[in-house]
Amino acid sequence: MNDAVLSAPVALPVDEEKRLFRKITWRLIPFLMFCYVAAYIDRVNVGFAKLQMLDELGFSETVYGLGAGIFFIGYFLLEVPSNLALRKVGARVWIARIMLTWGVISAAFVWVTTPTQYYVLRFLLGAAEAGFYPGVIYYLMSWYPSRRRSQIIALFMVAIPVAGILGGPISGWIIAEFDKFHGYSGWQWMFFLEALPSIALGVATFFVLDSTPDKAKWLTASEKAYIARELEPPTNPHARMLTSVGHVFRDPRMLLLSLIYFCVIMGQYGLTFWMPTLIKASGVTGVVNIGLLSAVPYIFAIIAMLGFGRSSDRTGERRWHLIIPMLMGATGYMVVAIAGNNIPLALVGLSLAAAGVITPGPLFWALPSAFLVGSAAAAGVAAINAFAGLAGFVSPYFIGWLRDLTQSSTIAMYVSAAVLLAGAMMILLIPAKVVNR
Repeated sequence: MNDAVLSAPVALPVDEEKRLFRKITWRLIPFLMFCYVAAYIDRVNVGFAKLQMLDELGFSETVYGLGAGIFFIGYFLLEVPSNLALRKVGARVWIARIMLTWGVISAAFVWVTTPTQYYVLRFLLGAAEAGFYPGVIYYLMSWYPSRRRSQIIALFMVAIPVAGILGGPISGWIIAEFDKFHGYSGWQWMFFLEALPSIALGVATFFVLDSTPDKAKWLTASEKAYIARELEPPTNPHARMLTSVGHVFRDPRMLLLSLIYFCVIMGQYGLTFWMPTLIKASGVTGVVNIGLLSAVPYIFAIIAMLGFGRSSDRTGERRWHLIIPMLMGATGYMVVAIAGNNIPLALVGLSLAAAGVITPGPLFWALPSAFLVGSAAAAGVAAINAFAGLAGFVSPYFIGWLRDLTQSSTIAMYVSAAVLLAGAMMILLIPAKVVNR
């Protein structure tokens, strides 16, 4: 065993421990947030392109929804292999590879002219990005002990609402201001310009990230040793630990967790892919105005994410910190359904929905981390996220189909609310003593 580990203190004074994890957080989280902001904008900016692209290319709502969802088929097929590759070659190399490939593919949407081209590129974008989000979750598990993870993952996932706050106004502005510039439409310029940060950050990843704490030159030997001890598998007499990849695919708890997270993602993408359309349907006109108003709900999501994440880690309670936001999201969808052309009421509903569907993401990972360790953690996180990612295919396609069928978003909003309610109820099937600290 490494001498540094043998000589590491069993515990650090509270002030020194806070200083250590503050140093790690400032080193890793801002950069990973920038990466995820770029990724998320490239993933969902098709929602803004839709406002101009559909009419120009003659696509229906169903074609749009199917293409938006096909992203998650590629994502699903490659997510587990991608996370296992990350564990083998290291986060620095693999995350850089992911970002560079998705940046190039996202830029290629400039040349889409047919539904088939649209479908193929959405599939390839999902395949390229597969492993980024679960890879970062697994990566953070390699740096932070379980008692700190909900808050730190929440901080990382603030990138989702930040992407909404920045992406909406920026996408709207690009579409409006660059339309017909050098013969290209605004939506084409949006895809090209918003892909550039992903490519630049992919290159930067090689120089910024360290794959594991023991490879970080900016940590002392004693700090590395302390982190290694803190990351030793938890001892919970109520939780049967999974330690190998084979165990992951045979344990019934994984299916339950996958179904719960499926409901979370179903609710989340019902909002992110259709937010501009829902705001337009409430009576707002002008792509710039729609972009600006789409930022408002994400501000409330940031407040909720950080508040619930901090509370969950402080109290050690996991289940109700996940259930309550999901109930908020269901309520928000129902408010949107009844708002009609009442713009203030629609914004209230969208704000409540955004807070309710985005907040559960980081809180959820405290559940599987209670019994996943080692290679099982890499495979388990990816497997849950891959299965739940299918909701990213089902949700936009199903909502698009319902909109074409009913010429309204009302039924789709009620369905989204029902899915969140079902997921919240399933959480109660998990014994509190297994996941609570």
